[in-house]
Formats: sequence, structure tokens, C-alpha cells
Amino acid sequence: MLNTLAPPIAGRARPRHDDIFAIADELAQRFAATAVARDQAGGTPKAERDALRRSGLLTLAIPREFGGLGASWSEMLTIVRRFARVDASIAHVFGFQHLMLATVRLFAGPAQWQPWFEHTARRQWFWGNALNPLDPRTQARPRPGHYLFAGQKRFCSGALDSEMLIVSARHADDQRLLIAAVPTARSGITLLDDWDSIGQRQTDSGTVQFEQVRVENSEILADPGPLTTPFSCLRPLIAQLTLTCVYLGIAEGAFDEARHFSLHEARPWHRSAAATVGEDPYVLNHYGEFWLGLESVRALVERAARMLDDAWACGDALTADERGRLAVSIASAKVAATRIGLDVCTRLFEVTGARATHAALRLDRHWRNLRTQTLHDPVDYKLRELGDWALNQQPPAPSFYS
Repeated sequence: MLNTLAPPIAGRARPRHDDIFAIADELAQRFAATAVARDQAGGTPKAERDALRRSGLLTLAIPREFGGLGASWSEMLTIVRRFARVDASIAHVFGFQHLMLATVRLFAGPAQWQPWFEHTARRQWFWGNALNPLDPRTQARPRPGHYLFAGQKRFCSGALDSEMLIVSARHADDQRLLIAAVPTARSGITLLDDWDSIGQRQTDSGTVQFEQVRVENSEILADPGPLTTPFSCLRPLIAQLTLTCVYLGIAEGAFDEARHFSLHEARPWHRSAAATVGEDPYVLNHYGEFWLGLESVRALVERAARMLDDAWACGDALTADERGRLAVSIASAKVAATRIGLDVCTRLFEVTGARATHAALRLDRHWRNLRTQTLHDPVDYKLRELGDWALNQQPPAPSFYS
């Protein structure tokens, strides 16, 4: 690793709820100091993950009665955005930590999720993702009292350096989807360090191999199981909104860096009548468009986050109609964040000039990060869902992507 962090933040493993944003901002400042070098290096951001462990923020969404901080989804997503402004990879794995905990809560009964929450809070566990329902290569063969999982999963974000994994497999007899929570260190699980994308380079989204991994029946999340009730169907919506906040944070970070460069480094074009870049009418026009776009996305994201908080509070009383309206709100925010974010991350060079392409700045990382992540969920299909709602009042059908 190229980077080291300063000693852990002073404080307790379980900080006060009132301190979470101050802690997040201090962490973000530390992450920003090494983000460019780590983007170039790739690999596991081990020091940064350990700093998150020490901070206590891994338990944000765990209720206080189980040792967590009891934060709302809106609060957690705000911190995801703050991290994404400086380090999109850290924001991704941090958001997925809470998505994995939500998966346990939504798909399992209290006898399962309560002990897992307590252990996570007490030991500051990191949870990784090896679910990927679109990858059918892992098969589960039933045995008395347990299953044997064998195969591979790709795009397993945050799996490396985790203590627990959410994994999935297809039942060998009828191909139904099984989802389980298992220790990462279990015999037969191998994490491959093979993630080498152009963006999101430190999300550890590589391959996980399963070689006759024993998964107990008690580790299968079957009560109520995946996507079986309107409340359990919040899981994909939490995933969608978490990534939307990563997109927005990336765009906000790109805007901030472009603005700093424009004000302090860029020079007016030789044909410009302006004395400074800040007075050039064409540059001002670009920034006006950037600002309008980002303000629009912020409004959509914040509305969707409030709706998610309300839906979560409903619990098992959540209706399909309420869930459907939330899905529309989140899809709207995600499409806007994708389009406007890519626009800002591409056009920032038009307001910074040729010198901003210097490799040491790596301003292109914002576009690379956003482009890499947004390709995993095509906007065209989100627009089709939104069109069906706009014309026919038909909400998106629950799936792992809607």
C-alpha cells in the first residue's frame, strides 16, 4: 500500500449520534489526502477500512438497542455522499456495509439478524457482498441440516478485508435463489484480488470462489426471504439509492475540484476579453449549467431519502403501492444523477483547460468512477420503467435492480 493514515480518531468505538457528521468529515479529509495516489495504485484500501472500523460508523444503521448508532437512512446516505466527493471507492464499500446489514434485516427473522447486529456492533465487522443474483454459477446442493455451495461470484464489492459475506447460490434441484450470511474466513471460500477496472479501483469488486462451502440451514435468509413482501422489497431500493448517492457525491466532488482549479490555476483563453477565468461569460455559462443540474439531483435524492425513511418506519405494514412510489422516486433520482454526473465529469475540462489534464491531478478519475459504476444498471431500462409509470401508472416490478 502507498498510503498510511494518522493514528485513529480519538474517541469511543461507539460515538455519540450527534458526532457522526463531524467524524465523517474528519475521515473524508484523511481519505482525500491519498485518494489520487490510491486511485493509481488500486488494490484494497486497508488503512481506510480500518479507520472506518475505529470510527464506529460501520454501525450507523444498527439500532441502539443492539449496540449501533441508530441513524436514519437519510443520515447514512448523507455520509456516503460526503465520502464520494473525495473517494468514490470508499463511499461504495461504506454504503454496501449498510446494504448488507439491511439485507440481513429484511430477509431474515429476528433470531438471525439480532445476533448478527450485536456482533457487528461489538466487533466492528465489515460486511462484503457476494450476492450478485445475475451470476448463476454458484450452486447449492442440499445436505441434512446444511447446504454445500460451489462455484464463483463476480463483482463482489467489499469482499476482501471483510469479516462477513452475504452470498447467494441457485438451489441445485429447482434453481431458486438462496441467500445466506457466512463468515468470510470459512473453509472453502477464496477471495481473488482480480478487480482491475478503469474506475472504482478500490472497491475490491473481484471474484469469490466457493469450493464445497458448508452453509448451515440457520444461515440461510429464508424468513421472510428475498423479495417476498413489500418491506423485504426495500432491499433493492436501498441499493439503488445508495449508489445514486455515490453518483451525486462523485459529481459534487468533480465540481468542487473544477471550481478550485478554475479560480486558482486556469487562465482565460487568449481571445477572451475577461481578465480572469471567473469573469469569462462562457465559463460562467458552464458553471451555471453545472449548478442547475446538481441542484436538481440534490432535490431528487433528498426527497427519495425522506421517502425511504418513511417506508422503513412502516415495517411490515408497508404496502405495495407505497413501495412502488418509492421505487419511482429513486429511479428518477438515479437517472438524473447518472446523466448530470457524467455531464459534469466530462465537461469540467472545458472550464479548467488543457493544464487540468496533467496526469498527476487525475481529474479524469471522477468520470472513470462514475462511468464504471453506472454501466452496471443501464439508464435505458430505468427510463422504460419511468415511462411505464408516467403513461400507465404502472410502478416498477420488484427485482434486485428495481
